[in-house]
Amino acid sequence: MLHPSTHYWLRPLTAPGEGVVGLSRQEQAWAERLPLALQARYRASRCLLRQCVAPLLGLAADALPLHSPPGEAPRLAHGHGHVSLSHSGGQLLLAWSPAPIGVDLEWAQRPVAAAALARRFYPPQEAARLLALPAADQPRALLESWVRKEAAIKWQGSSLAADLRHWLWDADGGQLRHLLRGWAPPALCREWDGWLCGAVGDAADAGIWG
Repeated sequence: MLHPSTHYWLRPLTAPGEGVVGLSRQEQAWAERLPLALQARYRASRCLLRQCVAPLLGLAADALPLHSPPGEAPRLAHGHGHVSLSHSGGQLLLAWSPAPIGVDLEWAQRPVAAAALARRFYPPQEAARLLALPAADQPRALLESWVRKEAAIKWQGSSLAADLRHWLWDADGGQLRHLLRGWAPPALCREWDGWLCGAVGDAADAGIWG
């Protein structure tokens, strides 16, 4: 039986220590084909995903039925729930849920050109609301919306290029909505150790953080 609650983990994106179960043979092969600059990040993220999720399902890390090619969203075999990951800087946000889920991670103090990004990528009504805020408040407001939207795109299985401008975060109403499809999935943004963690999915707002 699957665990009834969504789980989230925020971990340093570092290589596993000695004696820790690492990647599958397929994952090792995929890692070796990556550019050197990307190999360590891939290995660390997939090791951590296995180590965090497997105990929830009563499995050893190396027995987790994970399919996670580089450049694709990781997924578990049918009947084992759903996973998502996001990395930023040296941190990794992981999630497991009984329902489809997407997550995104950004440093809360990341400097961004909020007004320019809102005008370029956000629906007009959301951009107008953001631009009406004091300039000092705009970067935080943009990032809190951004992590929800990136998480929604992972939940949806789409891409930023195709769908970013179609997602609207209504901060006043507390609702994320897709303007073309009418989707309004549960969406959250939580600050955790200085990081903004966005999550979207039917069970996203009833999670255990640890």
